[in-house]
Amino acid sequence: EQARASMTDVIINLDRARRRKNEIESILQKFEIRAPASGMVIYKRERNGQKRTVGSQINLWDLVVAELPDLSVLNSRTFVNEIDISKIKTGQIVRIGVDAFPEKKYTGEVIEVANIGEQLPNTDAKVFEVIIRMNEKDDILRPSMTTSNQIVTKEYDNVLFIPLETVHSNDSSTYVFRKNGIQQIVVLGEANENAIIVEKGLNAGDELYLSMPSQPELFRLEGLEFMPELKQRLVEKAKLDSIQKKKSEENAL
Repeated sequence: EQARASMTDVIINLDRARRRKNEIESILQKFEIRAPASGMVIYKRERNGQKRTVGSQINLWDLVVAELPDLSVLNSRTFVNEIDISKIKTGQIVRIGVDAFPEKKYTGEVIEVANIGEQLPNTDAKVFEVIIRMNEKDDILRPSMTTSNQIVTKEYDNVLFIPLETVHSNDSSTYVFRKNGIQQIVVLGEANENAIIVEKGLNAGDELYLSMPSQPELFRLEGLEFMPELKQRLVEKAKLDSIQKKKSEENAL
């Protein structure tokens, strides 16, 4: 009797499974996706960046499985550190490179700057998303390719600039070591990742040490007349940093 009861349960479960199988097959016959136009098909990405694939759960409020990207308009997404985001504005020119094709160079324009920062995985720094619209079209470009973006924040003509490696600083001043044995205090301007503008303290043609000399105490200090200006700039920078920090905290709230 126990064996018969078990067999009955198995038959019931088998019938239930068959009905479920028939229902799924009936649905699959109707589940036919057709592209509305010609083009490249890409899988939709989840919020975490992963592509929808076999086993992905589809929600009723988001039924998209794949998309046809509009390759006539290409955007490049990049992230800018919170220290530099104040320099980024919409409309700025961008030099764009593609890692897969290093010989190719493109241009673009900043079209959107995020108001709220975010934290990238495995990092401590806050960054802000910046969207760049590419000016050129190229058939070799594909969605999700890695790009490098150089945003032109300012341009200067006829300025004196030196490598960043030549500049040294302490709590109150910035200085360089000249080949003629002088430790020269300098007033500096804007900088990029390689060089910095010198506003006062040097002339074109001055030769500098690229690193700290072996006996810096033997160099004669010059440029003390620039100290009041340097101190004033430090005060102004501290005020500006305080304002930016306050704005960041308000945006975070």
